[in-house]
Amino acid sequence: MGFGDLKSGSGLKVLNDFLSDRSYIEGYVPSQADVVVFDAISSPPSADLCHALRWYNHIKSYQSLKNSLPGVKKPLGQYGPAGVADTTSSSAPAASKDDDDDDIDLFGSDDEEDAEAARLKEERLAEYAAKKLQINCVVEDDKVGTDILEEQITAFEDYVQSMDVAAFNKI
Repeated sequence: MGFGDLKSGSGLKVLNDFLSDRSYIEGYVPSQADVVVFDAISSPPSADLCHALRWYNHIKSYQSLKNSLPGVKKPLGQYGPAGVADTTSSSAPAASKDDDDDDIDLFGSDDEEDAEAARLKEERLAEYAAKKLQINCVVEDDKVGTDILEEQITAFEDYVQSMDVAAFNKI
């Protein structure tokens, strides 16, 4: 987690990307997180880093209020996107070696739920994909009764949900 070195172009690029869909470092109002990151930047970002420059100018307007902004100041490396190496302190690699709880999934796997959801979706789609079949037939009443014919058709329970008799032609 962190922005990297905010005095370098790569760190400012990470900050710019982070601020592309945010107004502040944390939350929806200026906070101590913004003050910490602002203080780590030595000069205003260049114009091609438009999101970082917008944020920089906005936080600069709070200079007189920076001690009264909400929040608690944390080390610079605790702010920013995950997956960026923290180059601001030397104690960060030691802390990451002690932190081995990443190997345990405390909340379970979502794979089982996804498989169950996929199965339910397929079943529901199969219900909506049902087709209506109409058959015209002529029944010789002496050989086959209409109720026997209905029973034989509905015996295919996997394929036939219901059966309605529109008309029978009897001979």
